[in-house]
Amino acid sequence: MTRISKLLAGAAGFAIAGGIGAAPAVAQDSSGIEEDGTLGTIIVTAQRREENIQDVPISVTAIGEDQLVALNSGGADIRALSGKVPSLLVESSFGRTFPRFYIRGLGNTDFDFNASQPVSLVYDDVVLENPILKGFPVFDMQQVEVLRGPQGTLFGRNTPAGIVKFDSVKPQDVSEGYGRISYGRFNNINAEAAVNVPMGDRFAVRVSGLYQRQDDWVDNVLPSGTEEDALGGYEDLAFRLQAQGQLTDDLEVLVAGQFRSLDGTARIFRANNFTRGQEGLNENFDRDRVSVDGKNDQSLDTSNLSAKVTWDLGPVSLISVTSYWHGTSTSVGDVDGGFGANFLPPALYGPGDIPFTAETRDSVPGLDQFTQEVRIASNGDGPLSYQAGFFYFDEDLEILSENYSTLGDPLNAPGGVNIVVAQEQNSKSYGVFGSVTFDITDQLSLTGGVRYNDDKRDFVVVRSQDTQFPTFLQNPLGTVTREVSDDTVTWDASAVYEVNPDLNLYARVARGYRAPSIQGRILFPPATATPLEDGVTIADSETITSYEGGLKSTLLGGRARFNLAGFLYNLNDAQLTAVGGDVNANRLVNADNVRGYGFEMDAELAATDNLLLTAGLSYNNTEIQDEGLTTAACGGTRVDTFPDVSLCTVLDPIVVPAAPFSAAVVSIDGNSLPQAPKWIANWTARFGVPMGAGEIYAFTDWSYRSKINFFLYESVEFQDDHLLEGGLRVGYQTDSFDVAAFVRNITDDESAVSGIDFNNLTAMVNEPRIWGVEVGYRW
Repeated sequence: MTRISKLLAGAAGFAIAGGIGAAPAVAQDSSGIEEDGTLGTIIVTAQRREENIQDVPISVTAIGEDQLVALNSGGADIRALSGKVPSLLVESSFGRTFPRFYIRGLGNTDFDFNASQPVSLVYDDVVLENPILKGFPVFDMQQVEVLRGPQGTLFGRNTPAGIVKFDSVKPQDVSEGYGRISYGRFNNINAEAAVNVPMGDRFAVRVSGLYQRQDDWVDNVLPSGTEEDALGGYEDLAFRLQAQGQLTDDLEVLVAGQFRSLDGTARIFRANNFTRGQEGLNENFDRDRVSVDGKNDQSLDTSNLSAKVTWDLGPVSLISVTSYWHGTSTSVGDVDGGFGANFLPPALYGPGDIPFTAETRDSVPGLDQFTQEVRIASNGDGPLSYQAGFFYFDEDLEILSENYSTLGDPLNAPGGVNIVVAQEQNSKSYGVFGSVTFDITDQLSLTGGVRYNDDKRDFVVVRSQDTQFPTFLQNPLGTVTREVSDDTVTWDASAVYEVNPDLNLYARVARGYRAPSIQGRILFPPATATPLEDGVTIADSETITSYEGGLKSTLLGGRARFNLAGFLYNLNDAQLTAVGGDVNANRLVNADNVRGYGFEMDAELAATDNLLLTAGLSYNNTEIQDEGLTTAACGGTRVDTFPDVSLCTVLDPIVVPAAPFSAAVVSIDGNSLPQAPKWIANWTARFGVPMGAGEIYAFTDWSYRSKINFFLYESVEFQDDHLLEGGLRVGYQTDSFDVAAFVRNITDDESAVSGIDFNNLTAMVNEPRIWGVEVGYRW
């Protein structure tokens, strides 16, 4: 399907919806406060069945309707969830196409398209494993749940850290719909709509779509002349069609199809926006201006077909979930973040020192993921309930990585490709699982679960290059193959004790697992590599044992909730990714142990009948425990400053000093994990004043995260002290209409969120302030 036809299809979907413009409650008609002034019950499916969140023995947060609506304002992508609940962080070096999730400090900074992540994303009961699938937009959403800690019994695969779970609105037996459209800064348009059509007593269809676009807004300032509004734009379209039928009184079938198409700017890299020996972004940083001489663009297309069958057999229900995903993606960026190189005259390189040019493209020519789950779940409300099933996962992945000659030379035309790495990977996994809950007394309930996991991964990589490319910088390695496999048992056990109707205490112990990983993006391994030292690295399986306990309480006669959890985990053979150093590459390593501990708190208060307050807070302390574990620190290309050749000021003990063209090797024993802030805090407030047939309302949300390190090693430069972002939405709503003004990143916070360390002091920063107006209608 062409880009134009996709846009027409999306426009048709919006027209069908009959709206003029993101979550099913577009008018925000629910303040979260019941008519009697108490808080409504939050139902979650954290244990694959509907339960009151206060009864679930897991640290879980459900992101509310008002917050989802506010977060979507201004065209935000899935990264907007970062910091919005305790212990959750989301970042990306690819922009909108490749989010990386972290829970309780556990994540993966790997930027290869086959990177394994310890946080699973589950979308409508289907695990999305590959990073290009995990960025699927959040629209027409019933609820988002964040489950913290290992979830290795009932869900998918590779879940030692937790799960971010999305449940879209399903077809219903009523005629309804909504539409919403906003316009904001940078000609930002965010349009979302859905229509639900019942077709007799037993069938219903739901169609929903999302369209987001934004103009380029970052100027590219070069000696050859300024190109105004050159970067920063995007066009993102997503669509979902669901059909649900009650074939018999006992048999229900839900069939769904989805697609997404994205074109836009890749991540904007900013050369030398850090200064050696100083913390934070320097005076050279200008959010609206960069100077790059390479390409910068990306595109992505993903699609999905799925079927869920639920058959009520009386004592049990049989549930089958079948899903197929296909995707392609490409992203090219000027990785050095500047122009020219320091072997040219001074006026022909910058900003700052650019030792050499770096421009790379990473593509997924083809991704195919098939999953099948079959499980049984007991029916009834007796003291015993159980679930058991089988899960199968099959993924075929192709990856193409290319290095460009940005400047051009007699051997390579400007922009020509001089190194190509092609990867193929097939991953197969299956699991057999079961879980039982037994109510010992009216107050005490015990749950135990077990899962057998079997994983296998076959990998082939080929590296070739221009035959005239200098071999002292690189060498062809031909074909390299790897195969990894493992099987293990994961489990969990928990107890819930009802002290009184308003207070539950719980305890949980769980074992999680992540299958072996392969890293084969070998654009830049050592030039002296041999078939036994080819740059391909493998990480053995990691296992985690987590201990958790907490309380879930309802206070003030139902006007308040307060939930608190404390945890401790040991992650053995932890899979870590060493990014950067001498070369633009990743290297997998296993650490003996990572110790983590902390707490999470969620609170909610109906302060008055018109004022709802929420707050979340988490503390996460992570520590790498491996006395012999080392990594290369920032790149060692600064020959002009020899013997102090490192680009950054390393704070870790140096094992091997830096030398020309060779980074220092440092010990990382005792370091915290990258992208693992100790503190995350979030809070919201919603106030409404009745007026006429509706109300005037204001909703504000804020999130804070403390200091993060970008890499496994610690340095003065590659870190960010804190980030504080807030949003505000003010409007008037009735049962049908909603008119509002909004602003995101209201204080225009400017914070680094990541960096690149192999060439210069390159920064990536958070999103700019966005403001606009929005109008919506629903029926």
